Amino acid sequence: RILDQKRWHQKYYDLLSYKEIFGHTRVSKYSPPNTSLGRWAELQRKNYKHFLKGDTSFKMTEYRIRLLNKAAFEWDRSAPTWCERYEDLVSFVKEFGHARIPNKF
Repeated sequence: RILDQKRWHQKYYDLLSYKEIFGHTRVSKYSPPNTSLGRWAELQRKNYKHFLKGDTSFKMTEYRIRLLNKAAFEWDRSAPTWCERYEDLVSFVKEFGHARIPNKF
C-alpha cells in the first residue's frame, strides 16, 4: 500500500513537470516523451469517473482529487477545442522540431 502511494506521488510529480514544460495537463496515453505518464493520467480519469458514481474500489480518493485539481488536471479529454489541439501541435513541434504528426499520434 505504501509502495502504491509512492508510485502515485511520483507520477503526480511527473505530471507537474509535464505541466511546467508544456503548459497544460492534457496528457494522453500517446503524449511524448513519457507515455507511461499518459497511461497513468488516463487511469486517473477512469478512476475519477468511478469515484463520482460512488465506487471507491478504484483507488481514487478525495485527497488525490484535490491534488489533481490543484495541478489543473484536465479530467475530460473527450471534446478538445481548436485551441487545445493547436496547443498540442505547439507542444509536438517543441518536442520533435517539426509538425509532421504521424497518424497514430
